[in-house]
Amino acid sequence: MKDLYVDGKLVIGIDHGYGNMKTRNSVFKSGVKSYSDEPAVATSVLQLDGMYYVIGESHKVFIANKDEDNDYYILTLAAIAKELEIRGLRSSDLILAVGLPIHWMSKQKSSFKDYLMRRPEVNYRYCGKYYHIRICDVAIYPQGYAAIAASLEDYKGVHMLADIGNGTMNTLVITNGRPLSDKKFTDKIGVHECVKHIMNEVQAECGKIPDESIIEDFLINGTAEVSDRIQNVMRREAVKYTEMIFDKLSEYEYDPELVKLHIIGGGGCLIRNFGDYDTSSVEIIEDICATAKGYEELYNSQYLARKGA
Repeated sequence: MKDLYVDGKLVIGIDHGYGNMKTRNSVFKSGVKSYSDEPAVATSVLQLDGMYYVIGESHKVFIANKDEDNDYYILTLAAIAKELEIRGLRSSDLILAVGLPIHWMSKQKSSFKDYLMRRPEVNYRYCGKYYHIRICDVAIYPQGYAAIAASLEDYKGVHMLADIGNGTMNTLVITNGRPLSDKKFTDKIGVHECVKHIMNEVQAECGKIPDESIIEDFLINGTAEVSDRIQNVMRREAVKYTEMIFDKLSEYEYDPELVKLHIIGGGGCLIRNFGDYDTSSVEIIEDICATAKGYEELYNSQYLARKGA
């Protein structure tokens, strides 16, 4: 998809994950640390209003309301800068296409839009370069759903979408291409729950405390540069986590003989590496940026519909 402009404004899709921020072209950890003085060694630094923010050195702690603190606003500015840098831009009028967990949309949509638009015009510096932006509008969509919206007409029969992120799993049932409003669920059983269990069990059984990055690499790749003893513990806990995911989906009437399952988000790699499932009835969407891309495509579709195209 080429750059999307609407009435001269660049549309940028941003997926505000608890583990990672995603845009069409970038992925970075959702961590923010603030400093009153410029950090001496950090490379990914955003400067705004005399404060310095180090971006992406860790994941964000789960919060139910994403506008509860300043972090996602700062992360949004970083995501915008990354997209502008790719295009060779330092200034732009923007429309942001973003999302919220499916079950929280109705309660948080208005406040999250106000949160992102609180300063329509912003001047800031990121990675040593200055940016001037105007946020002209924010469109908010159901998280996860955006990744498959363009393909819904092909979804015959009963389908289930499971968006497994770092903080939550969002589940949606779709029948003959139509999402069912009374069958959408948000559960706080994201990948970080698996990471915590692995860390605790390795400490209990092996007397070691593995760095979180080692566990993440193991979950993504199915192996890590640690002893077989530690890998066996990590593998056992990862398998337990995938079993818990399928148990939860079963509560929502997932039956592999009747329902086609589509898994997106960072948790897809866990299911792929450690899950017990029928590959003919489960699709794992590997593109971690699929939801951010889907936000842009949804906005474009709605814009064309309004114009009567």
